[in-house]
Amino acid sequence: MAITKTPILQASGITKTIDTGTHRVDILRGVDLAVPAGQFVAIMGASGSGKSTLLGLLAGLDAPSEGKVIIDGVDITALSEDDLALVRGRKLGFVFQSYQLIPTLTAEENVLLPHELTGGDVKNGMARARELLTNVGLADRMDHYPVQLSGGEQQRVALARAFMVKPPILMADEPTGNLDSVNGAHVLELLLSLNQREGTTLVLVTHDPALAARADRIVTLRDGKVVADNMRDDMRSSEVAV
Repeated sequence: MAITKTPILQASGITKTIDTGTHRVDILRGVDLAVPAGQFVAIMGASGSGKSTLLGLLAGLDAPSEGKVIIDGVDITALSEDDLALVRGRKLGFVFQSYQLIPTLTAEENVLLPHELTGGDVKNGMARARELLTNVGLADRMDHYPVQLSGGEQQRVALARAFMVKPPILMADEPTGNLDSVNGAHVLELLLSLNQREGTTLVLVTHDPALAARADRIVTLRDGKVVADNMRDDMRSSEVAV
């Protein structure tokens, strides 16, 4: 899959500050980041470096104190909550460390939910949900509820759900963090396989160097700042301008 130099996701001068009442905490300090369409970016750094905060801001789950976030040409920091929700629903998929499945819905219903929320046709949506669950090896578990699934199976349902509306951007926050090494490796392979098949841009937060090594690019944060931004050597020559 060709990676273009046109940013599909861009952060400019992003800061995030929290006032505790007694002092100010600077979580992010002027982060700039441009992600071309099709790229797989791993965001790394020690606990407290600002990784998850940055991912939440890029996804529009929180607002920066200063700066802009632009998704596919739209400045989401200037949007109302309703318009922001529409952009998130159409442009983004999100995989959480803690799965975030709805316990009263089956695996199929959990995967179908983003499609229903964006007003999609139910019949077509059901066909895609079943296809995605089959792709992640859960063809025989579609009518099971989250409590009936293992942790690895729940994360596979979450992966299928994230790809349901064919988002141009997928964000993942420690997607293998709650899994053992075997299930973690399996979920990672599924994530990368789905990502390549669906042609999405992938932005992933991780502590795992082995996982990050699979990325096209590694961005490292320290104390709320980008201290390293390294492209994998074999990806440099694959970039093409459009």
